[in-house]
Amino acid sequence: MNKVTPPRNLAGWCGRLLIVDLTHQKSWVESLSADLLHDSIGGRGLGVRLLRDTYQLDPFSAAMPLIFAGGPLCGTIAPASARLSVVSRSPLTGTIHASSCGGAMALQLKAAGYDALKITGVSAAPVLLSIAGDQVQIESATHLWGLPVSNTLAALKPVGGAAIIGPAGEHQVLYANIMTAEGSAAGRGGLGAVMGAKRLKGIQIAGKKPVVVADAEGVERSVNDIMRLLNAAPVIFGELGFAEYGTPALIDLLAQRRMVPTNNFRETFFAETSRYAAPALRRRYQPVSQGCHDCPIACKKATRDQQRLPEHGSLSHFGALLGISDLDIIVAACRLCNDLGLDTLSAAATIAAFSEASGEGIRAEDLPHRLGQIAMRQEDGDLLAQGARRLTTALGCPHLAMTVKGLELPAYDPRGAYGMALAYATSNRGACHLPAYPVAHEILRKPVASDRFDFAGKAWMNIVAENTHVVGDSLVACRFVFLAAGLEEYAALLTAVTGVDFTATQLLAGGERIWLSERYYNQMNGFTSADDMLPERFFQEPGSSGHGISIPAIDRQRFLDERARYYRLRGLDDRGQVPSHFLENRL
Repeated sequence: MNKVTPPRNLAGWCGRLLIVDLTHQKSWVESLSADLLHDSIGGRGLGVRLLRDTYQLDPFSAAMPLIFAGGPLCGTIAPASARLSVVSRSPLTGTIHASSCGGAMALQLKAAGYDALKITGVSAAPVLLSIAGDQVQIESATHLWGLPVSNTLAALKPVGGAAIIGPAGEHQVLYANIMTAEGSAAGRGGLGAVMGAKRLKGIQIAGKKPVVVADAEGVERSVNDIMRLLNAAPVIFGELGFAEYGTPALIDLLAQRRMVPTNNFRETFFAETSRYAAPALRRRYQPVSQGCHDCPIACKKATRDQQRLPEHGSLSHFGALLGISDLDIIVAACRLCNDLGLDTLSAAATIAAFSEASGEGIRAEDLPHRLGQIAMRQEDGDLLAQGARRLTTALGCPHLAMTVKGLELPAYDPRGAYGMALAYATSNRGACHLPAYPVAHEILRKPVASDRFDFAGKAWMNIVAENTHVVGDSLVACRFVFLAAGLEEYAALLTAVTGVDFTATQLLAGGERIWLSERYYNQMNGFTSADDMLPERFFQEPGSSGHGISIPAIDRQRFLDERARYYRLRGLDDRGQVPSHFLENRL
């Protein structure tokens, strides 16, 4: 492998991209210019930029890259910033997909001296990629192929960071995850299937290079400012906050708001949510806190023997969405998904759609067998492995797929929060609560409270949030820190780390440019305003009302009016298309 000298005067970044070609079993390093790094920031932005010449390829094409990208804050004392973005084209949706995950991978990628790892090609046989600084080895993994994630990690005993696929990725289940050694997932879009198509079982990476910052005292001041804001945020460190209970703290809150997806979204209230909500989880497992490296929030919860417990969305979808209230069964199903490498949200939502379409009830005791069938693509599992949209289309009832752009909706019913309804529809990667995270305004009431049953102002609210969170995903910083801190604090921190002057306004403009690049890539792959639409159920069927709360069906015209406003404010045309002049300035 050739050695590349990074650009001079880089702090925070390494200036190096490691490229691995699995077809020809070789690797090399390319230099990343300072200008490119300043513009793309890192993480999601860098990954999207590195897809510029390949975004129209089939997700399973040998030439389609799978990109692992860290951010300039990783390895510093910046809180909640030891995260990684995994970027490619989703085989489930066909959209450009960037997934953020925790674990040691980001730290070790930076310590090995790389801003990003770009994997192309297809190996003739299963392989394992091992990276130790400048030493890159592509080794046989035939003995690991077919093993669940836990058995693979037990066999490898990785030192440093590791990313693994399970049987679901090997069999190219369209919603297969990539799992880290610590139990975090690069999920939702099926990037584990992209990794499996390349016959890459796993990646091990370790390094020893220190991270250089431009202004250590400035970094410390900025971190102190961010920590003061985090400590003052009840949603983070309050007695019912994420640090105390993790994201399962949301379960009771969403049940009270009558926006818990139940029975394949036919209802929005499940009477037995308390049996798997955060207090029940605490009583049953006496969990301990876990978190990403040096994260002060430590929102992940685990059993005393360090077995990761499910988060809000997984508990809700294997609970209310499937009509199951037994906590042990729900936890076991979520753990099995992680071991098989299945996305919990898509797996549960696809099973729910299959149950409604086929008329078959869901038996809790059958879940392990059903999930195993999906991961191995056996019997009905071969159809379920394709996701809810393809499954219901094959069964002649596509209206029963609760998806946007082919991605299954997560555990927030859009009839209970109209900003979320708009966000699902316009998200570049399909139905996902994270790109705009309007839950912050509409449910958590932070940083600015918003009427959840009114579309007024939701277009602009979502645009600012999307641009902000693109920046966060490029830094790469945890979504939760932005419930307390803002881009002003992070611009100061990034300036201190890199020595390059950044302002909040510049970062927002960069986030918009990255978002528009994704939108443009999707547009060139055939996506139109017709894809920015919710399933008909939400416009025709009301949710579950009670305790003084009424959940009506969404007013279609008001939704379309606000979507049109969103297009205008985004600078899109009335068909939701990115104008041609954007080509001159895209990433």
